[in-house]
Amino acid sequence: MSEIILASASPRRRELLGNMGLDFTVVVSDADEESISKDVPPEIYVQQLAFIKALATAKKVLRNKSALVISADTVVVSDGKILGKPKDEKDAFDILRSLSGRKHQVYTGYCVMRISDAYTVCGKECTDVFFKQLTDDKIKGYIETGEPMDKAGAYGIQGLGAMLIDHIDGDYFNVVGLPVSALADTLEQDFGFKLI
Repeated sequence: MSEIILASASPRRRELLGNMGLDFTVVVSDADEESISKDVPPEIYVQQLAFIKALATAKKVLRNKSALVISADTVVVSDGKILGKPKDEKDAFDILRSLSGRKHQVYTGYCVMRISDAYTVCGKECTDVFFKQLTDDKIKGYIETGEPMDKAGAYGIQGLGAMLIDHIDGDYFNVVGLPVSALADTLEQDFGFKLI
């Protein structure tokens, strides 16, 4: 069985990969994310980011020929615009107000790269997220918790941000940051893993 390397510092991705019953080590990618143009559709953008993260990490561990690198990147998209992490509390407020009472999309691109022969499979998942109508006080209260400040789209569905959401259409884990079902299919069908 190949050694698995997760190319992500995200504690949420570590937890989700662990929940799949996989043993892995973490080697954080130092890929230059600014090198990827945002002038492409989000479903392409997230896969490109996942690919450069996997490639940068693979270069770090090239001596480990049996390793398999897994990487991912998640973005929040509203009205076709990619929403990053808020710059400050005012930016977080503006982002959350723009999502209030509306539907937006969360895209996660993932990439699995086998070091021995550079065989690579990338994929993506999209989930529609429907926010409740939020009052300014509710938005301010959420921002005061500090949770939005390091999250794309200024919320975390796995935390207090769950209280802002009316419902979702699609994969919950995709919104957390790793589309577990799609990744499992890739590992089983393309890399011969038997997960369950």
